[in-house]
Amino acid sequence: MAAEERLAIFMSGTGTNALRIIEHFRDHPNIRVNALVTNRSDSGAVKMGLEEKIGIAIISRSELQDGTKLMKFFKDKEITCIVLAGFLWLIPEWLIRAFPSRIVNIHPSLLPKYGGKGMYGQHVHRAVLEAGDPQSGITIHYVNEAYDEGAVIFQASCPVMPDDTPQTLAARVLQLEHAHFPSVIEEILTNPDENLSLGE
Repeated sequence: MAAEERLAIFMSGTGTNALRIIEHFRDHPNIRVNALVTNRSDSGAVKMGLEEKIGIAIISRSELQDGTKLMKFFKDKEITCIVLAGFLWLIPEWLIRAFPSRIVNIHPSLLPKYGGKGMYGQHVHRAVLEAGDPQSGITIHYVNEAYDEGAVIFQASCPVMPDDTPQTLAARVLQLEHAHFPSVIEEILTNPDENLSLGE
């Protein structure tokens, strides 16, 4: 493990996963969240960053593609790893090259099912219900140049109930995200050469 790991969390929404990750590493001796990056000024990142005293970058699509602003920000914050926690834009190739095997995403389905462009949030849960799948879950994976196609690190599943709606299924999947995402991040940073067991 590197002497010190400094995480940047990318987020587009309210940031419940981001907050769980921040709380998980708050007193960690070697890992902490040092930056929040968002594409929306009304996301939870702004309030969270101010409350937690964490650096915030609000970026446009062109700034993400260009990279100049972000790389300066990452250098200032000594970022060593990037975590996507509900970030909806495709990560550009320059960023993947700058952080090889150091960008991790969480997806609210058991990939390779229900991944790809446009498959996020309620769209995923609705597709699971329409297909009649008996289970859903989460996939934590490395990020490559395509949506949701990077190498899988960890999966956990939950049952789909007969009376589920997209909202009730989403709540059950979110519980899995909160339960596993911070600890899986810690595991891959602490033991990078060990293969994690896929599933529970």
